[in-house]
Amino acid sequence: MSDGASVMHLDMDAFFASVEQRVNPALRGLPIAVTGAAKRTVVTTSSYEARALGVRTGMNRFEAKKQCPSLIFVSGNNAKYMDVSTRIMEIIKGFSPLVEVYSIDEAFIDISGLRGLFGSPLDIGRALKKRIKEETGLICSVGIAPNKLMAKLASAMDKPDGLSILRPCDIKAHLQDMPVGTLWGIGPNITSRLGLMGIKTCGELGRANAGILRKNFGIIGERLGAMGRGEYKDPVRPAGFEDRVKSIGHSMTLPEDVWEREKIKMYLLKLSEMVCARARRHGLQGRTVCLTLRYPDFFTFTRQRRLSRATNDTHTLYRAAKRTLSTMRLRAPLRLIGVSLTGIVEGTRQLPLFTEDKQREKLLAAMDEINGRFGHSALTWSALLEPERTPGVISPAWRPSGVRKIDVG
Repeated sequence: MSDGASVMHLDMDAFFASVEQRVNPALRGLPIAVTGAAKRTVVTTSSYEARALGVRTGMNRFEAKKQCPSLIFVSGNNAKYMDVSTRIMEIIKGFSPLVEVYSIDEAFIDISGLRGLFGSPLDIGRALKKRIKEETGLICSVGIAPNKLMAKLASAMDKPDGLSILRPCDIKAHLQDMPVGTLWGIGPNITSRLGLMGIKTCGELGRANAGILRKNFGIIGERLGAMGRGEYKDPVRPAGFEDRVKSIGHSMTLPEDVWEREKIKMYLLKLSEMVCARARRHGLQGRTVCLTLRYPDFFTFTRQRRLSRATNDTHTLYRAAKRTLSTMRLRAPLRLIGVSLTGIVEGTRQLPLFTEDKQREKLLAAMDEINGRFGHSALTWSALLEPERTPGVISPAWRPSGVRKIDVG
């Protein structure tokens, strides 16, 4: 495009809360917060009415209610959000086939070839927003820019219901005094490290010496410098063209803090099955097991164990996670447990040599087939039948297809 604005980022505004207000008219105009269904949970998102009164994502119920005594809590319905998200993504694909679904409520769109069909980038943004509003009743914010980094920044410039464009000639001035932590992909840790180097704004980051950035951040140093200048080379990646998956994981905030090792092991088995079922579905295996634990004070840490060979076998992953746990002395009960496979490889499979291994492989295949047909927990391990099952909050990494798709009951 002649103005260089070829990438669009679409971000649904207060998505979960907006869906709930759309479905239930009695909630419209009121401060609501969407949470998980478990006894202890945090705010997943809140309506703009609640945000205006100080309610923020990540607050627990007590904190949120203290900020807004009239706040209405709504238990999240993952299946409902996934259905609406899928409809929205289909609307987007009606404009361009080059769509990268970034999360359940976000997408990047390559609009570089759409001028002849829909007009200018702003015309495309207006048409897409109008179509989504008409078909779902929901509003979104759209950012348009030369690349994904700047498009995501632009979509946050005028929320809610915003439409913003950053042309190449605007970027330097816009970034000059902007804090580095505002940029997508620069989290608190990197922000802190940059601050110790005297780099606090994007303008300072863009001007920083490349050698010093490499020395302090390794291979990503030059990339950080480019980001400070608004440069970003990663293209829009439609389904089937995504980067190779680096990890497959699940975590859960527990209904109550757990100290007993046997209960912890039960959750390890549940998480191991969730991880390996997804890995098997997509023909993937992992060489390293990662165990993530969080205490009630939110101190979080991870331990890894390298396997002798890659696997997607539930009990192999479970045993490795148990062995890792056995080497750890816990200083407090656990609030959250996570299990993941990293070092992902595709299409490799060692044929089972022993009868027991062959039987276990057949059992897992049968479980996967039944759960794929009747629901992901239709057939499960007996050790997991006792605890009450409560649906968790859907992962931000969810995708409508592929290995990031997480089934919910």
